[in-house]
Amino acid sequence: MSLIVKIGKKGKRLMKKLLPPEKRYLSYTRRVERVKTDKRLCAMTFDDGPMDLPAAPDRFEGRSLTDVLLDTLAEFGAKGTFDVVGDTSQNYPDQAGKVGSAAWGGIKFDHYPDLGCDLKGGAAHNDRLIRRILDEGHQITNHGYRHIIFGKKPFVYGAREYLGGVDKALDDLDKLDKLLWETYGYQITMGRPPHYVDAIGDGFTSYDVYDRMDYQYLAASFDGAGWLPSTLPGPEAALEAEVNAMVEPMRKALEQDPDFFRGQIIFQKDGCNMSKRTPVAFGLRKQLELLKEYGYRVVTVEELMRESPFADVGRDDPLFDKLCRLQKDRAVAYSDNLVRLDQPMTWGELAMLLAPKEEAMDLRWDKIRDDGKGRHPCWGALAWCAERGLIPKRAKPDSPITALPEGPFGPAEGFSRREIYTAYQES
Repeated sequence: MSLIVKIGKKGKRLMKKLLPPEKRYLSYTRRVERVKTDKRLCAMTFDDGPMDLPAAPDRFEGRSLTDVLLDTLAEFGAKGTFDVVGDTSQNYPDQAGKVGSAAWGGIKFDHYPDLGCDLKGGAAHNDRLIRRILDEGHQITNHGYRHIIFGKKPFVYGAREYLGGVDKALDDLDKLDKLLWETYGYQITMGRPPHYVDAIGDGFTSYDVYDRMDYQYLAASFDGAGWLPSTLPGPEAALEAEVNAMVEPMRKALEQDPDFFRGQIIFQKDGCNMSKRTPVAFGLRKQLELLKEYGYRVVTVEELMRESPFADVGRDDPLFDKLCRLQKDRAVAYSDNLVRLDQPMTWGELAMLLAPKEEAMDLRWDKIRDDGKGRHPCWGALAWCAERGLIPKRAKPDSPITALPEGPFGPAEGFSRREIYTAYQES
């Protein structure tokens, strides 16, 4: 099964190269994989924890895996981003799949840290570990209370139960959000969909859900590889191969380009791989040693985004401060976190700049629920602006602007996104 997953990942990358580029739209929620910075800063995320079971194999005197990861991070002065779940103990009836397959911890659902061990995992059962994560300055993000995929995913997870509705997805995320806020006074600001499943199935996607939660989409640009099992015979040989798979790609990337990891987000697991081993308990130290050797500082994604919230606009751009202010309640970047300042601005994008976020979202959501239409991400903003005469009523969302309407603009010499943002007068 791990071979099938690897082939599937390679096939997906190949299809991206062969197919026309995916159409990108302006979005309140941006998929944050990396940011632009000239500093040797990077972030590490740890999915599916916390886990109050020992590392496997246990060479840490019974300490929980999450404690081992926190000890290692502390030793290097590094800060992690823990993408936690809430509680998987309600994901029954179920049975375990084959060890080494994606269904190792459950066929219909995921069970963390393992089937029958749900009370040893998740934020709902691990107050001590959550408090330690927060007390030591790490970030917590929302990986779903029950870690149930949002919509159907036939490949690999075809037998999985899924939420299949935007309201169900919101309820699930909100439950974990409230747990962290009401128990610890901690406000979550980012989420990662279980297994990166975005389509929900009722006309909405994970981006819509995160719009409502006021989250950004936590993604990653480099796979730390601790989640995939080795197929080598013998547990020791397999573990060694798994640790090497975590370290050698990183070493090679740094040898070829010492600045390779600037602004990148590295994916890890706070849990077992498909063969119920935890190579991350051993490989994390080696990764941090490498990054330290090359002068990197490992920070939370939140701190990384304070360097720049965008993938293509850094502090050296004259518009940086203005865009940072605008992005708090307006859509100024695309869903892939690129601002694309030198592209022509469209009517839909101008509407997203002018319309209040909540009102634009409400109009679009009501339209989708009413007749299934209005799915274009700019639809609600266009409707709001057209009603007020801020843009022509028949303006096409993807058509470039040919004349500026009256509004909060000063002199503008052209209609690129850079020129519009420069001319826009903040209220």
